[in-house]
Amino acid sequence: MPHRESNGTAASAAPLDLSLLRTFLAVHRTGSFTAAARLLGLSQPTVTTQIRSLEDQLGRELFERRPRGVVSTSVADELAAQVAAPLDALATVTDRGGFGADVVPEPVHVAGPAELLCTRVLPALAPLTGQGVRLRVTTGLTDGLLEGLRGGRFDLAIATSRPRGRTLRAVPLADEEFVLVAAPAWAERIGRNRVAAEGPAALHGAPLISYAEDLPIARRYWRHVFGVRLTGQAAITVPDLRGVLAAVVAGAGISVLPRYLCLDELASGALVTLLDPEDPPINTAYLVRRPGVSDSPHVALVGERILAAGRTW
Repeated sequence: MPHRESNGTAASAAPLDLSLLRTFLAVHRTGSFTAAARLLGLSQPTVTTQIRSLEDQLGRELFERRPRGVVSTSVADELAAQVAAPLDALATVTDRGGFGADVVPEPVHVAGPAELLCTRVLPALAPLTGQGVRLRVTTGLTDGLLEGLRGGRFDLAIATSRPRGRTLRAVPLADEEFVLVAAPAWAERIGRNRVAAEGPAALHGAPLISYAEDLPIARRYWRHVFGVRLTGQAAITVPDLRGVLAAVVAGAGISVLPRYLCLDELASGALVTLLDPEDPPINTAYLVRRPGVSDSPHVALVGERILAAGRTW
């Protein structure tokens, strides 16, 4: 039977199996038996069996089973704090084939919004290829990318909201300001300074170009700046803000875009702002790291370069 040590945690007289501890740490970090199984290359029943075996050996429950994943108990949190660093250090050695082995580092898997990756992140990371860094880039929406990060598919992800929970480490990367814009022809049709004077009523009849049918960015702008709910439908939807930008520049209508994305067009006069509120909507982007990759030099290098570049966006 397990005995209780002086620090209050249960421990077995027999040494704990490393494979069980690796499985435990994967579940603790991903918050899911299924995600841990994908990360480890095991079947979900095998992960379940190994966790039950470890719980039997410890004599304590490690996870509360929920309909959507698991929640760590205080015992699991304490155990993870004890074993995470040693297991990560061991994984670093085994992944590179032992000390001194001449092995090409694995590619760094980076994920984030397509527009930010293509216009800001990739140009900042381009010089790293000369240092032997290999990149694998995936685009998508924040919720799916964070799930992939927890499941071990990515090393770094740029999220448009702070991830919940304690398994992912998030660092503020940059603030993006949203601006209401149109091509000069549409600005003239609407009328200079009318939006400042009349609010959203001045925009009645102007086609709205959006990222999605539910007008997510525009709805937030209307609520934050005008204090009203946006109603109506988009004239054009494009699931890439670069496409929205192109349509607005071509004269299709008005839109709300991140300022970083349309800086050149605003500077050249291809676009104009329809309103310059004192308190524009701001959204913070975060650089999120997968647990257990801090000892990878290329992951660290890519993360540092993204954070340094983010200070200039």
